[in-house]
Amino acid sequence: MSDLAWRKSSYSGSVHNCVEVALVSDGALVRDSKTPEEARVAVSADRWRRFLAQVSAGRYDADDDEAARRFRAEA
Repeated sequence: MSDLAWRKSSYSGSVHNCVEVALVSDGALVRDSKTPEEARVAVSADRWRRFLAQVSAGRYDADDDEAARRFRAEA
């Protein structure tokens, strides 16, 4: 899987403490840019689409603590 195209938000700039995403045929892989060779989280295509729709709708725009609680509740 070394040929994956990992992407991060353009808002991240040049910092190296970001979440990176690679799209794969059956969903998405998510990793921490500080430790790119370590664990990755696999997300199904359906769950990834739902997550992106929620982000676009502003679902996680609340303060950090509340957004984290919402994310955990929906996992």
